[in-house]
Amino acid sequence: MKVSTITCALCVVACVPAVPAFASPCDDLTALSLRDARITGAQLIPAGQFSAPGQPPAGGANSYKDLPAFCRVSATLIPSSDSDIKVEVWLPATGWNGKFQAVGNGGWAGVISYSALAAAVRAGYASASTDTGHVGGRGTFALDHPEKLIDFSWRSEHEMTVKAKAVIQALYGSAPKLSYWNGCSTGGRQGLKEAQMFPDDYDGIIAGAPANRTAISLWIAHAVLKDPASYIPPSKYPVIHQAALAACDARDGLKDGLIDDPTKCSFDPKVLLCKEGDGPSCLTAPQVTAAQKTYSPAVNPRTGKELFSSLVPGTELGWGVQAVGPDPSTNIYDQYRYVVFKDPNWDWKTFNFDSDVERGNLPENLIMNATDPNMQPFFARGGKLLLYHGWSDPNVPTLNTIKYYRGVVDNLGGAANASRSVRLFLAPGMGHCGGGEGPNVFDKVAALERWVEKGEPPDTMIASHSTDGKIDRTRPLCPYPQVAKYKGTGSIDDAANFVCAAP
Repeated sequence: MKVSTITCALCVVACVPAVPAFASPCDDLTALSLRDARITGAQLIPAGQFSAPGQPPAGGANSYKDLPAFCRVSATLIPSSDSDIKVEVWLPATGWNGKFQAVGNGGWAGVISYSALAAAVRAGYASASTDTGHVGGRGTFALDHPEKLIDFSWRSEHEMTVKAKAVIQALYGSAPKLSYWNGCSTGGRQGLKEAQMFPDDYDGIIAGAPANRTAISLWIAHAVLKDPASYIPPSKYPVIHQAALAACDARDGLKDGLIDDPTKCSFDPKVLLCKEGDGPSCLTAPQVTAAQKTYSPAVNPRTGKELFSSLVPGTELGWGVQAVGPDPSTNIYDQYRYVVFKDPNWDWKTFNFDSDVERGNLPENLIMNATDPNMQPFFARGGKLLLYHGWSDPNVPTLNTIKYYRGVVDNLGGAANASRSVRLFLAPGMGHCGGGEGPNVFDKVAALERWVEKGEPPDTMIASHSTDGKIDRTRPLCPYPQVAKYKGTGSIDDAANFVCAAP
């Protein structure tokens, strides 16, 4: 495709003129001087020639073979004496749309998000990603390294943003006209943290399934793994899932294999209690109790106070993330081993849901969390926040995101004011950041672009589900609390036969 064609196509969506070429050679960036940073590489990568570390070289089975030519800039950021933050900035050689899109991480990060960088560059964006200051997806780096924990928690993302904009200015001869954040899970949390701490960094933020940390993995581990009798083998997850669907699916008036709103269904796994002994299609009494606790919010055993949300009906097929064992999910287990208790040998079975929850919630232990509902500084300068979450997410409780969204709305004085700046989209049947039985692919970036650049807030996003590469269902995603309601005629697999309406 010619540059002019790309430019026209982008202007239809973005109305931002494309920048045709570099103002200076890519390799000249090795001499760029940046505060608390050094450029470690700057190379023009020809079209189709990039291979991510650990992947086959160009010419083999390369998932990046459709990448256009781009300038690949590597840098190390050192904002503290114990910092070692790796960053990459990718800049299209032609057809830059004049904008910047930073991409987030998952879990404990520890790696550059190459696939997300590639997606941004394919769309004409200059993009950046960081490993957040350490290598490897574990929390071991945080032990006795408070500065590295700060880097992971928020500093690496902000420093990356500042340096990436400087690189863009140096290469193209102009700063990005607009800047966007695009991330899910840890990336969703990072986006919220950016808006809360550095409201001038971005004009629009996509924050999917923000992974703000609670002791949910310990709660589920205590329910399912601590007592061997309570263990639910993965072979029974589909049994529980089908029972949940039987109880909840049709409550929205449409039997489509999806639970539209799990909070409106009181599914009790006790219906699966084995009549005698044990069996592949039933649950023993201890397993029933374990499943009930998995669906229930964590409570303080002394006060009875609710501590944090857990999972909802519809998540069962993914319970292995939290409950296969022998230990809890590594992400949260590492949080308590290396950040809270500072002991690699700490035993999760000793966790106390009274005093240890309080200890885990101390500010110094949750500096990575982004739960401040005051987003007014970000919104005051025109910033837009697009939140999304799958109802079948087994990693991060969807109820946490709903709670945060409601806090932001309340802080802004109600839904009428808030809808101009923040919207939340919930996807029935979607798992963690994607996948699942429900429609789970939708164009979040285009929706945010229209909102920021044309003043058109997203009233709906069309999501699709595919099997073996073929789309077999589409469905509108609606701004919370609206839901997609069937019009009464036509295929239930066609989004055109649904309308967003009050629940």
